[in-house]
Amino acid sequence: MLRLVVLLICTAAAPSDSRKDVAAGPRLDNDQLYKFSYRTEVLLDRARGSKQSKAGYRITSDVSVNLVWRDPGSHDDQLIQLVISNVGVENTADRSAQENILQGSTAESLMGSGPLGALTRPFMIHLRNGKVKAFYSYREEPATIKNLKRGLASLLQVQLKTGKVIESDVSGRCTVQYQRTEGQVRRTKLLEACQTPETSFTTHSQVMGVTKKASSVTVFTLRDGFIDSAEAEEVHILAANSRRSAATKVISRQSLTFVGRAAGPLEVTGKDVARVVASVDAKLAAVGVMAEKVRPQCKGCPTLFEHWQANQHQFEPEMLSKAMAPRSFLALIQSIRKATKAEVLKVLKSASKTALPQVVDAVTSAQTPASLDAILSFLNFTDAKGLVLQERFLYACGFASHPNERMLQALLNIYKGKIGSSEIKESVVIIMGALVNKLCHKGGCNSPTVVQVKKMILEGPESTEVEAEIQMFLLALKNSMLPEAIPIFIKYAESEVGVYCTIALSALQRYDVKLINDQVKRMVNRIYHQNRRIYEKNVRAAAADVILSSDPSYEHVKNLLLSIGSLPHEMNKYMVSKIQDTLRFELPASKVVQQAMKDMVSHNYDRFAKVGSSSSYSGFMARTADVSSTYSLDILYSGSGIMRRSNMNIYGASSGATLHGLQVAIEAQGLETLIAATPDEGEQDLESYAGMSALLFDVQLRPVTFFKGYSDLMSKIFSMSGEPMSVVKGLILLTDHSEVIQLQSGVKASAEFQGGLAIDISGGMEISLWYRESKTSVNNRGALVVTGNVTVDMDFIRAGMEVSFETEASLDFITTVQFSEYPFLVCIQMDKTTFPFREYLTKYESVPSGKNFVSRKGRKQLVPGSEFPLHQENSNMCKKVFDSDW
Repeated sequence: MLRLVVLLICTAAAPSDSRKDVAAGPRLDNDQLYKFSYRTEVLLDRARGSKQSKAGYRITSDVSVNLVWRDPGSHDDQLIQLVISNVGVENTADRSAQENILQGSTAESLMGSGPLGALTRPFMIHLRNGKVKAFYSYREEPATIKNLKRGLASLLQVQLKTGKVIESDVSGRCTVQYQRTEGQVRRTKLLEACQTPETSFTTHSQVMGVTKKASSVTVFTLRDGFIDSAEAEEVHILAANSRRSAATKVISRQSLTFVGRAAGPLEVTGKDVARVVASVDAKLAAVGVMAEKVRPQCKGCPTLFEHWQANQHQFEPEMLSKAMAPRSFLALIQSIRKATKAEVLKVLKSASKTALPQVVDAVTSAQTPASLDAILSFLNFTDAKGLVLQERFLYACGFASHPNERMLQALLNIYKGKIGSSEIKESVVIIMGALVNKLCHKGGCNSPTVVQVKKMILEGPESTEVEAEIQMFLLALKNSMLPEAIPIFIKYAESEVGVYCTIALSALQRYDVKLINDQVKRMVNRIYHQNRRIYEKNVRAAAADVILSSDPSYEHVKNLLLSIGSLPHEMNKYMVSKIQDTLRFELPASKVVQQAMKDMVSHNYDRFAKVGSSSSYSGFMARTADVSSTYSLDILYSGSGIMRRSNMNIYGASSGATLHGLQVAIEAQGLETLIAATPDEGEQDLESYAGMSALLFDVQLRPVTFFKGYSDLMSKIFSMSGEPMSVVKGLILLTDHSEVIQLQSGVKASAEFQGGLAIDISGGMEISLWYRESKTSVNNRGALVVTGNVTVDMDFIRAGMEVSFETEASLDFITTVQFSEYPFLVCIQMDKTTFPFREYLTKYESVPSGKNFVSRKGRKQLVPGSEFPLHQENSNMCKKVFDSDW
């Protein structure tokens, strides 16, 4: 009886065997050799492609697994050895013998005996509770070989209970969801949350950026406590937002299948893993389970200077209207990014005088430390004669896809030093504002250089009394989009200097509506309704634009409507046209405008039957499933018939994001004396002036002056050649996305998406006193190329694909005014010429022996030209203008 009581007490006190033996992960038996077949493949194709057309390769092998050591205190703490053997490399697509570059090849002939020997050399993993805690291999092995081994090791990592965990494997440190069902475990890796040592960057603008989708699922089948099979599939899709069909897909698959068992080596005794590993093979080292970086090796690739010599003719000015110019520009950037400062300087010094501005664009757009150092040592900002190259450098900085603090510091150093040209000084400050905006957008608003520049431009307008410098700082603040700048814009919007007012109001219109508070709204209403003083018409028109674009209240809109009829003649017409355009194009304020127009006092024939030539019109340039592009034309005339303000805007929208692609504003004032006309109210003392301001891809550029002052005006009138003045010309990097995709198989895929634009924007103004006619023109010429390239390079085999599209187009905006009689005749034309559109798809594979496979496909079409529709009154007026010409 006593024995029975003691036995019961001991049994109750001891933990149950069933609880103790619950496995957390796969367990191996001692003195057993587990044999598997292993296959991993990578395929590259379009997002929607056929199986036969894919590029890629497959690696097959046998794998032996055995237990080396187990912690006596835990059955789930194991040291496992793996050996890869019988390696084969084959094509993934069914091709003819002539197109199959692997035909007749063996793993040794492709890889070489050294790398193959390293791949088949044993390695170990420390598996604790189903997770790889350490990876042991030989340090001297090539990184690509170790990464392949890591890919296999990561396929053995599995937990046997449902839940979400953070774990490390060859892909990085990732969040993983496990789902346990009868006999199976499903592992879903949340790739967007993975942390890897690889660096990447992408374009500042989402409209011209790249959309990524990724998934990784592994299904484990279990038998006798270990893995019977593991099937993994990982998919990455990258698509250009500007055209989603320009997309690439990377598919990585792994398959591990149990074949059988055999007698294996006995378990090694030891106290800890490190000592056991050393006792088995002292050369084995813990090298980490996360993938190593692999330095790309390009055997036989041309140097930067060789590349430049072969392609330099593509950078001559006459080639800028062709798609080959931006394509060569993108290729040169890639070559510059791999070059040293000395190599870059060699190209800069060897370029012809006519090609050099385009080379400056490329060197600056490369955005590497070496390229920045090279261009800064090449340019001499104390020399006023170098204005063209200096400004091209500055504009390229403003358009930079992923600027860093070092670039901003370089511009700050230039500003603090001696600058030979006042125009360059203005551009330096204006572009610094654009860099502040981009760096703040990336979360770098509190970095030392950004803080210093923010302080400088925020305090700038109050630090000087020089009109040009105040204008310079206001334009920099406009580019910066800093919320702290709003009070400054409020102050200068009510300034007595018209140019300050228009800059401040146009800047406020760019802010998020949420930042336009009641103080701003009261201010713009004061300006429009002239509660405190009389303003120029173009200032009042700009204030109306802010009111209508800033979520106006019913009362604000009603007051706008009530003002129509008491405004200057042409402004009456402008506001009627603005309201009608808001309703017709369903702009954000359209609903509240509709509500206010139900009041017959506000909306009646007397107010809305005003005649004149001023107008406001918006329309679609293009509408596709990927991007919608809209345009707007606002033209305000003086009562004498001379154009006061012309404002053309082009916007692009994609995936909820908007890009202000282009704004060209032409302003003229004080020209009434030419035709003996009476200036409008508030504009009697304005100096004769005409100029143009351009905003390109969300970056405000330095304004260009056609003439200023009466004497300058008269000299320009008698010397006018009719040739337009260049506002911006060059090569711009629009899309710039680079990343290394670490696949679970251990293979790396390099993805590069780039978009280049060759652009030439010019504008001009002609006045003929003899024919009493004026013409303003804005000419836009451009060629666009967007490429997406994904490459998988394993040293012994390389596969890749490239998708691209290109186009060459021109857009002309011409306004003709005949003021020989009243009412004067005004004709506005916005013409798009017929242009080509081409798409290409290239797939390629190559091996070190020189064998290669290339498949190219293309599609071309002509997009018919058209004249963009404006309001019916304009069409009627154009008929009269051209009839009178005839």
